[in-house]
Amino acid sequence: MSGANIGIVGPGTQPTDEDGAELAYMEMPKGMRTYAMPAVPEPDEVEDIEAALAVLAKVRYALAAGTSASFDLGGLDQQNRSFVDQVLGDGEVSIVAGSSIQAQESVLAGVWRVYELDAMGRLQSDTIEVGSFPRCVLLAAQDAAAAVLTPHDGSLPAMVYNAPALVTEMADRLAAWRPGAAVHVINLSLLPLSDEDVSYLDARLGPGPVTILSRGYGNCRISSTGTRNGWYVRYFNSREAVILNTIEITEIPSVACAAPEDLEDSAQRLGEILDVYL
Repeated sequence: MSGANIGIVGPGTQPTDEDGAELAYMEMPKGMRTYAMPAVPEPDEVEDIEAALAVLAKVRYALAAGTSASFDLGGLDQQNRSFVDQVLGDGEVSIVAGSSIQAQESVLAGVWRVYELDAMGRLQSDTIEVGSFPRCVLLAAQDAAAAVLTPHDGSLPAMVYNAPALVTEMADRLAAWRPGAAVHVINLSLLPLSDEDVSYLDARLGPGPVTILSRGYGNCRISSTGTRNGWYVRYFNSREAVILNTIEITEIPSVACAAPEDLEDSAQRLGEILDVYL
């Protein structure tokens, strides 16, 4: 056989049907975000940033120790806060929890910027949180949720066929869930569900206050529901078409969380940044 590359599957590799139809391939995500050192000022371009450096040194220590911690930035002046902004930047995960909490992962995985707002949308607190996921967001999802699925009274709506079996599966898994339990995933993309089935599932789970966008590879949108430990996790391609739609029974979907090794890497990277200013 010659050394020429031979396509096995994909557009143009399969014969055209007699009626002229061709196989259609779902476009997959194309962009993958990778770590890039934030654009921080040169040491001789900044002064009086000792307060910011002190906070970031504590963040570095918490990362290296693998411990969860929170650091209030309310006492920093604008210059020090701007320096913190430059060092942390914006990472892969953005979060909205109702109207009162917004969170943004920094370029350092496991380092989160958390903003709490009042009813008028004014900033009440600005903190850095170190950990796999912001605890205040998780509490917001849990506090707004019920322990069991929303009940349904009466006969099933028309065109609802397969959803009741999934409701039984979810109810069993939710009742059996314990801290540390393995995630249970229901892949809706592989199931023959009518629009009415999907609406029925939505009604039984109920709406939740937390929306998470993870942009690590393509786009992943995670939504809490009105049922504690029930989450929708949906993956989209670059054209915003859903390529995977799942329900996860877990405390928080892992795709939104930083892993322990991510925190270790972030400690090293933050150390490299801070060493420039010593």
